[in-house]
Amino acid sequence: MPPISTPDPRPGRDATAVVVALGANLGDRAETIHQAALRISRLPLVDDVRVSDLYETVAERLDGPDPDAPAYLNAVATFTTRLAPQVLLGLLHAIEEEHGRERRERWGDRTLDLDLIVYGDLRSDDPHVLLPHPRAAERLFVLEPWLSLDPDAEIPGRGRVADLVEALRR
Repeated sequence: MPPISTPDPRPGRDATAVVVALGANLGDRAETIHQAALRISRLPLVDDVRVSDLYETVAERLDGPDPDAPAYLNAVATFTTRLAPQVLLGLLHAIEEEHGRERRERWGDRTLDLDLIVYGDLRSDDPHVLLPHPRAAERLFVLEPWLSLDPDAEIPGRGRVADLVEALRR
């Protein structure tokens, strides 16, 4: 008699490659990013989490860099997930809140910022889940850590991350 195969208890969506940017400029920034990455790795239907080294950068405001604001630590996490993008984004927001994130001022200081950068090749203009992240291609603090994890990375519709980094450095 052939072995009985057990069906997957969580059937449905195929695993999708995801990139999330992590940043913090208040509190124990490194520990917060470390704990957030651990929390992401423990989410259901999330596998193969890899996290870049930390990069320190000047805070960005709507009107440009603010060297007087607390500096940011940034990293990027890559992983696969079978969570829907809206569900993943909701869980990322919950992790931010667990770390004291308050959404009072756009581009303000924060204990933790988790941005969904890409979700496979998905493109979405839904204001609740914009994909790929609309400003990721302009942010070295996202692109450089990502490039360190994946030299062949691409942003759907924007091009190779290495080319974007090179253009921004010029």
